[in-house]
Amino acid sequence: MTHVLSAVAWPYANGPRHIGHVAGFGVPSDVFSRYMRMAGHDVLMVSGTDEHGTPILVAADKEGVTAKDLADKNNAVIVQDLVDLGLSYDLFTRTTTGNHYLVVQEMFETVHRNGYMVEQTTFGAISPSTGRTLPDRYIEGTCPICGYTEARGDQCDNCGNQLDPTDLKDPRSKINGETPEFIETQHFFLDLPALADALKEWLDEREATGLWRPNVIKFSQNILKEIRPRAMTRDIDWGIPIPLDGWREQGTKRLYVWFDAVIGYLSASIEWARRTGDPEAWRQWWNDPESLSYYFMGKDNIVFHSQIWPAELLAYDGRGERGGEPGPYGDLRLPTEVVSSEFMTMESKQFSTSRGHVILVGDMLSRYQPDALRYFISAAGPETSDSDFTWAEFVTRTNSELVAGWGNLVNRTATMIAKSFGEIPAAGPLEEVDEAVLASVRAGFDTVGDFIGRHRQRNAIAEAMRVVGEVNKYLTVTEPYKMKDESQRERLGTVLHVAAQCVLDCNTLLAPFLPHSSNKVWTTYGGAGEFMPMPHIEHVEDLDPGHGAGLHVYPIITGDYTSTPTWASRPVVVGTPVEKPSPIFTKLDPSVIDEELARVAG
Repeated sequence: MTHVLSAVAWPYANGPRHIGHVAGFGVPSDVFSRYMRMAGHDVLMVSGTDEHGTPILVAADKEGVTAKDLADKNNAVIVQDLVDLGLSYDLFTRTTTGNHYLVVQEMFETVHRNGYMVEQTTFGAISPSTGRTLPDRYIEGTCPICGYTEARGDQCDNCGNQLDPTDLKDPRSKINGETPEFIETQHFFLDLPALADALKEWLDEREATGLWRPNVIKFSQNILKEIRPRAMTRDIDWGIPIPLDGWREQGTKRLYVWFDAVIGYLSASIEWARRTGDPEAWRQWWNDPESLSYYFMGKDNIVFHSQIWPAELLAYDGRGERGGEPGPYGDLRLPTEVVSSEFMTMESKQFSTSRGHVILVGDMLSRYQPDALRYFISAAGPETSDSDFTWAEFVTRTNSELVAGWGNLVNRTATMIAKSFGEIPAAGPLEEVDEAVLASVRAGFDTVGDFIGRHRQRNAIAEAMRVVGEVNKYLTVTEPYKMKDESQRERLGTVLHVAAQCVLDCNTLLAPFLPHSSNKVWTTYGGAGEFMPMPHIEHVEDLDPGHGAGLHVYPIITGDYTSTPTWASRPVVVGTPVEKPSPIFTKLDPSVIDEELARVAG
């Protein structure tokens, strides 16, 4: 058994999330985490809502509420959406808790004490109309290196180089288009050049494993070429106070939202441990050299997970050129892999909430089955290249693959068993065709599991559905529905026994992808309780109410996943009652396509 950390990108709480977001961080991380639990590993899956920074203030101003009120509202929506999608977090929390504030401040203090957080005079961007600080990501302009006209103030997505807002040609605010003013200000910078050699050594080791997606490792190595100190504080009044004398008293100086957000992986692990009654339990995932950690996100967050966060960890551990000693959290482990997805578009256009070209997760799940969305993302998501969500393909995949392929196999097998026996029948002597299909399904555990473990989920679900196709062919070849004579009853029982075995094993193969329907299949074939444990919402009290942003009671996502089934074939139990089933999946009328396109256009 290995301790496996699933560190899932923190959805930003300036509004509800759309399906493109969960295609990057949500479904891939859950499929992996569920599989790793089934494979016998001790998984800790953590995340939460990211709630600090200027965009929250901008959104709050538009709604006429406080930043905390806006964060509270959106946190509740996001929590419900992710539970409805079935994401099996051990803890999904938020960055405004007292626990998070204390962990972030400890990280800052130790990094500062080790000499990697240095004070510098710099130029900050100010909105002329509001006087408010503009974050780097809210400034666009022309990249001075490659000429890309939509480079951001922190990096150019075209050439991958790190930038400062003052580097941009013709800078403009993404909020209102005005030209920002730049004023002198004091800030703390993470001394990335002092950590560059250690970062390079770590990235070279990661490349040598051959496990990282090529686009991720190459991008990560490229950004090392122009490495320079990175500001870790901001002129803003919404965020975590800087824990140093002379700074904590300044009401408009706070830690940079991205400094605190990535630390959330650690703080959430610590909060989870504290809530379980074993406050030190988190160390098994963070201090153990044998532990593994996988970070899931969209490609726009690679730089923070393959450079900034590893640099913070190295600085905390004292492993840069300035040396130093770890703080009370000990020697913290660096990521095993940064699992970054590309972008999902919708009907060939970028998702845009402001322009209404969007499908919010909550809206999607209010009209369609969560596993239909999970299936689409797993089978056609932006794993290693950009992908496009279209309503036509969603309907086609749901109807021709989920309903006509997997759902049909489940239902027709159960119907024949219910009609002919009322229970799973015993098997007589197996023929070659029976042995072949059983072997094909059993082999799926190695092939599908290997693909999921290497984050090749599109290949994995394609292989699982190929196995489903083999079982459907088996029923077509053996024709149990024609075995009506009493002399054929033993053979009928054998074929339906084999089919039931194959269906339940296929259900195991598909369970990480389709947990909701796996529970329906399980009960259809007489299983008791949940096959795949599901997450739930709990309302909890802040553990450190005097230190955060004023939370009292807030919702978390958690769950008990100890009853997760093993990743293996399990013999069916002869005599288990099977009744006439109801459909597992809902067939979609083609009119859905025009209705949904009209909804977006309207």
